[in-house]
Formats: sequence, C-alpha cells, structure tokens
Amino acid sequence: MNKTVLITGASSGIGKSAVQYFQGKGWNVAATMRKPENEKELNQLQNVKLFRLDVMDDASIEKAITDARAAFGGIDVIINNAGYGAVGAFEAASKEQIQRQFDTNVFGVMNVTRAILPYFREKKSGTIINVTSMGGRLTFPLYSLYHGTKWAVEGFSEALQYELNQFNIAIKIIEPGAIKTDFYDRSQDLFSKEGLTQYDDYQNLTMPNIQKAGADAPGPEVVAKKMYEAATDGSKRLRYAVGSNAPLLLFLRRILPHSWFTGIVKSVVEKK
Repeated sequence: MNKTVLITGASSGIGKSAVQYFQGKGWNVAATMRKPENEKELNQLQNVKLFRLDVMDDASIEKAITDARAAFGGIDVIINNAGYGAVGAFEAASKEQIQRQFDTNVFGVMNVTRAILPYFREKKSGTIINVTSMGGRLTFPLYSLYHGTKWAVEGFSEALQYELNQFNIAIKIIEPGAIKTDFYDRSQDLFSKEGLTQYDDYQNLTMPNIQKAGADAPGPEVVAKKMYEAATDGSKRLRYAVGSNAPLLLFLRRILPHSWFTGIVKSVVEKK
C-alpha cells in the first residue's frame, strides 16, 4: 500500500511543491489548505486529494485528519508547513499582528500535532515534520517576530522527541534558508504604524538586501526534496538544513563567537 502524507499550507510555495514531489514519488497526498475550492492544479493529480484545514480551527483539523484517513486508509507522515512572515520594526507591530503571527506559526503547528498524536500513538508509528527555518537558530534584522515563532517551534520539536520516542513517533525539523517563493512579497505582513518614522532609514537600508537573498535563492523544490528525505530515511535525525546558504550559516553560527557572527550579518544586510 502506498504511504500517505498530510501537508498543511499546500496552496502555494513550499507546500505546493511538496505535494507535487511526494505525489511524483508514488505517495498518497492529503493536500490541505484554507480554501481548497480555489485550487485548480493539485486536484488534477492522481492520488492527491484536497481537504480544508485551517490550523487555527480545531474542528477543521480533526475533520481533515479523519477524512484523509478514510480516503487513503491511514496517514504515515504529517508535514506542518503552513506559515508566513510578519516583518518590520517590532515597535510598529500591532497586537493583532503579533497574535496572528504566533497563532499561525506556533499554535497552528501545536494544534495539528496535538490532533494527530492519538492516532500515531495508537498505531505506534508516524513521522511529524515541522518546517521552521534557518531563522529558527539564527536571526536577521526586522524579523524579530518571525524569528520568535521559529525559535519556539524548534524548542517545541526538540523537546517533544523525548516523550514520543517510546511510541516510535519521529519528529523532524526542516530548516530552509532563503527560498524563492512568495514569502518575500505576497505572503509577507509588513508592519507600519502611523507617525512612527524613526526606523524608516534602517528599514530602507536593510530590506532591499534581505529581499535580494530571496530573489537569488533556489526554488521550493529543494525543500520538498529534503522533506521527502526526512520522511523516508528511517533515522532519528532531528534537523535538516536546506538551501544554498542554510547549512553554511548554521555552521558558522555554531562555531563563531556571537559578536563575530552578528558582524557578518551586519556586513551583508546593512550594506549601502
């Protein structure tokens, strides 16, 4: 029987690429998104079914998992991919923007994970793959809120592996670097606050340099391939860095003194 993966945030970017990659490898794919009625491509693929799932709606999560199990006979892997980036000077962020960023990127991951655990625990197998970022272990200017969410999921995932190991449930973390998707334009939420202009010069200096990293980056298929590796390698390996810059930057972050590493970041993102 073909294995089955359920992927959140499958309507675009990395999530959509993951659906296509796993399907191409012969897997059944439960592609979940908030508005599956708008999707016109994935529903044409063999062994791919679309399900409505909002990571902040427990009822939709439970229904998507139940319906996917019924459609494919079970679920072997969950990929918590849904997320977005809220960026800009933290002082300009509204309370609502802060809440939404954590709701989607952190609590959404926890909601889906909590919902699948009884099933995986009962069958004593399963893999949970959480998509964080190299920004879950290092930081860049104007991404304080986004980094806060990704660091949270890193800690959550690392701790969770201890208690789930007894049930043969694997936890995996995918850590993409810069990837060419709509993360850098359509899906970003840019902070602004009327009358607050003191950060404008710094933002105008750094944002173009950060955006350039996305424009020059590889496409989302490299992340989809790494997800597949994590889902199929049969190991207890926790972290999978991916992208042309992520492995090197994470290595440098680990071995260099903090002041040296932040100096490297500043030399790139604060370049005039």
